[in-house]
Amino acid sequence: MPGPVDLACVVHCHSTYSDGTGTVPEIAAGAARAGADVVLLTDHDTLEAKRRGEERWYGDVLVCVGEEVSPVGANHYLAFGLDEVIDPGLPPADVQAAVHAAGGIGFLAHPFSKGSERFRRAGMPTGELGGEDYTGIELWSWVTDTSEKLESVADAARFIAVPERVVDDPPAANLAAWDRLTARRPVVALGGIDAHQIGIRVAGRVLRLMSYARSFRHLRTHVLLDAPVTGEPPRDRDAIYAALGAGRCYLAIDSLAPARGFSFAAAGETPVEMGSEGPLDGGRELVARVPRPASLTLVHEGRPVATASGTELRHRGEEPGAWRVQASLPAFGRQRTWILSNPVYLRA
Repeated sequence: MPGPVDLACVVHCHSTYSDGTGTVPEIAAGAARAGADVVLLTDHDTLEAKRRGEERWYGDVLVCVGEEVSPVGANHYLAFGLDEVIDPGLPPADVQAAVHAAGGIGFLAHPFSKGSERFRRAGMPTGELGGEDYTGIELWSWVTDTSEKLESVADAARFIAVPERVVDDPPAANLAAWDRLTARRPVVALGGIDAHQIGIRVAGRVLRLMSYARSFRHLRTHVLLDAPVTGEPPRDRDAIYAALGAGRCYLAIDSLAPARGFSFAAAGETPVEMGSEGPLDGGRELVARVPRPASLTLVHEGRPVATASGTELRHRGEEPGAWRVQASLPAFGRQRTWILSNPVYLRA
């Protein structure tokens, strides 16, 4: 049987329609240079790019237009599949309910951010999560989570110059909080960039610190589709949103190594794929495969239960709950997170 179609998506990106410095075509061109397939645009409190007909294919890159609902100071929310803007003045639970009622999907943006003690403007402190209508969370926010760990101006300069040497793992607290959430119900994890291409536009050109193309090389959310894209933007967009909403996706640092070809499922006559729930049936073999040798760890309800080195991990799971896998690779002198799966949920 042919495998699923794996699309590398850049999630959480801002254009000149809010506080980014690039136009939508410039962002699409940056994604093409970085080798990404899809951009999920999330300008603050606007769908202007969609209104202007800029949700479309740009060569080999599809731009899908969502919204970052942005109440002042906290509780930002990444929403997709909308035709109308959501009021940022609503309480967090009402924002989630409004997105759900509109047939969209939503993800808590950088939900575990506490801000930076060293750089007061870095990070986005989050208030109460509020509500139960959210689809998932931005588990790893590449810019926000990294900026909160920087301890000096020299660290910040190093991140701008050589981000691949600075970024290593998502915060352990984020993973622990996510594991607690998935113990209660399915919660889809995304990897977001929060890309603004910080700089200024002068005479149509941008003086910038880090280009979209450079930041897009690193953390992606790969979505798994049942069929190839059609070239019809609405149809392809809806297929991507359906995969995200179902948790048929995984996080990967593609600058470490291309992750396309990763798979994780509970085997059986009817396999249970990432994001899905299925019966435990007295025990199931969990199987993870990666496209190149790596260090693999299987995690059950937040607890590592099995490890392997190579391109495959197999383990018989005999307990219900959320099972996920993570892979790491050595780079620049230490192990770094390469792939994080969404869970397989086995129910008694």
